[in-house]
Amino acid sequence: MNAGPAPHRDPAAAPDWTRVRADFPLLERQVHGKPLIYFDSANTGQKPASVIAATDAFYRHHNANVSRAVHTLGTEATDAYEGARRKLARFLNVRADELVLCSGTTFAINLVAYSWALPRLGPGDVILVSRMEHHANIVPWQLVAQRTGASVRVAEILPDGSLDLPGLYAAMTADVKLLAVTHVSNVLGTVNPVRDICREARKRGIVTVVDGSQAVPHRPVDVAAIGCDFYALTGHKMCGPTGTGALWARREHLQAMPPFIGGGEMIKEVSFDGTVFNDPPHKFEAGTPNIAGFIGLGAAVDFLESVGMARIEARETELLAHATEELGKIEGLRIFGTAPEKAAVISFLIEGAHAHDLATLLDLEGVAIRSGQHCAHPLLQFFGVAATCRASLAFYNTHAEIEAFVAALKKARRLLA
Repeated sequence: MNAGPAPHRDPAAAPDWTRVRADFPLLERQVHGKPLIYFDSANTGQKPASVIAATDAFYRHHNANVSRAVHTLGTEATDAYEGARRKLARFLNVRADELVLCSGTTFAINLVAYSWALPRLGPGDVILVSRMEHHANIVPWQLVAQRTGASVRVAEILPDGSLDLPGLYAAMTADVKLLAVTHVSNVLGTVNPVRDICREARKRGIVTVVDGSQAVPHRPVDVAAIGCDFYALTGHKMCGPTGTGALWARREHLQAMPPFIGGGEMIKEVSFDGTVFNDPPHKFEAGTPNIAGFIGLGAAVDFLESVGMARIEARETELLAHATEELGKIEGLRIFGTAPEKAAVISFLIEGAHAHDLATLLDLEGVAIRSGQHCAHPLLQFFGVAATCRASLAFYNTHAEIEAFVAALKKARRLLA
């Protein structure tokens, strides 16, 4: 499919970050007459030109439904869609037939909740969930608990925003059937040792669900090495289109789980006497998918691989160190989340200033950050605050942007004093 290749880069050479940034058209715009400084990549990532071109090319030249026609367009669409699945599987080091394509992490976790947990849990069973989870990895388990009589147990964190690992392991008692934990916190940036956690859970026969939304876009992720049972991710945070994502699951789970949604494509045969479902992963992919979106996600994988995930992680670590140092010089500023290993996410408050006021004033300076509770109410309750500002960086950001952001923040602080 002629969708426009990802930019070729010498794998042995260090990236030219100025050229990498130039691949993102939106970063060239202005906001309120100021150059845009986009520090909200934990919310959604920006899209390189190759991803935009891939989705455009599909609609211009190949638009047809998948797996439903033998004509040329249908074959091209199906090949491109399944090609995106294979690219993503390679990117994660998993088998393509264990990767369910879906709208994102929220759908993926709900799929596990309704197809795996709901038929299996009952009164007396426990779902263990960490304090730092996004609502997408809390609310589905609460709904399952309400319907089954199971209960939700909280694994607490330490003041620096890291998981209390001894407490977590102690909470893995015989009644715990499932553990839900994030790979990287969307608020604190904390990187959890998910491989160690999953190993300890596996020793105790506990099924593990890892939310990889904030990990996959920013660091190399080898799902097979993690050793979890389920791994969920969102495409729009990794430079892909919205409405895309995936659930990886062990083959034995996919084979044993009933379909979550019924309809076309997820069947082999239907009669009024009964239905024979398709093989995994297709039995969980009812209806027409976001074909163009997944082709765009495949292009995003190509782009990320062309830059190099280890290089992306190193670049963002460098940017995080710079931003943390500069923010530490602002009087009255408090950073939430100072774990030894963290991603390029900084949640903060300035004494006497409301988070929304700070974000509004920063927007007037062209700086886009997030303010609010970040879909993590229990986490903010732990720190005793109603809201924070969150600056989340990506490899396409620059040191100059950090300096401009800090200057804008100092200006906002003076106006709110």
